[in-house]
Amino acid sequence: MKVCIPTAGKGGIDDHVGQHFGRAPTYTIVDTDTSEVEVIQNTGEHMGGTGLPPEFISKTGTHIMLCGGLGPRAIMMFEQFGIDVFVGAEGKVSDVVEAWKQGMLVEATDENACREHRHG
Repeated sequence: MKVCIPTAGKGGIDDHVGQHFGRAPTYTIVDTDTSEVEVIQNTGEHMGGTGLPPEFISKTGTHIMLCGGLGPRAIMMFEQFGIDVFVGAEGKVSDVVEAWKQGMLVEATDENACREHRHG
């Protein structure tokens, strides 16, 4: 199963979680079956590119997104791509994956989405 984490750089499993989901410079994808690690650049519009992170992350075969927090629109987009989102991630990628495996992260909902991203 592939899990994806927004990250601060290219440190892979030892990198730290990027605290602003859409503006994280990279996303680290960990295959929990093979332990393979891939780091991809954030090419989304928040970083001067095109598209949004859920769109290009969905093309990597990711099943689960683990992050500190994100807005309700991003949660909805991930759900449309069949990717489950969990919030509360902090620290190193390796620690976050382990916390998720142990059920310590919370599934993202509209109620626990980042408030600064609400538009209405």
